[in-house]
Amino acid sequence: MNTESETLSEVRADIWLWAARFFKTRSLAKQALAGGKVQVGGQAIKPSRMLRVGDALSVTRANELYEITVRGLSEQRGPAPVAQALYAESEASRLKRESERELKRLANAGYRPPQSKPDKRARRLIQALGDLDAL
Repeated sequence: MNTESETLSEVRADIWLWAARFFKTRSLAKQALAGGKVQVGGQAIKPSRMLRVGDALSVTRANELYEITVRGLSEQRGPAPVAQALYAESEASRLKRESERELKRLANAGYRPPQSKPDKRARRLIQALGDLDAL
C-alpha cells in the first residue's frame, strides 16, 4: 500500500466509498457500484474506476440520493469526522434529502388500517360507535 509520505492521486471507487463510510463493507460498496447505484457524470461506474479529487458522484443509498464532490482520498477507513472530510455534499442535495425524509415520516404518521379483521369484541365496539352517529 501507500506510505504516509506518499500522497494519493487516485483511489479505487469501492475503496473510497468504504473509507468515506457510505457503505459498511467494501463488498457492499462493490455491489452498489455493480448495481449502478453510484454514478459519475450520469453514468454508472465499475468498482475498479479510479476516483480523483474533484470528481462529482451521485450515490443512491437506502432510497436516498447523495450528490457529492470528492475532496480527499483515502484507502483506510477512519473515524466519522475524518470520513466526512473526504467529501462535500451539495446544499441542494442535502435539503432535498431532508425534505423527502420528512415527507416519508409524515406519511407514515397517519392512519394505519388494522392488520387483521376485528374480533367479536372489536366489532361490537365499532357497532356501538356507529349507533352514536345515528342519534
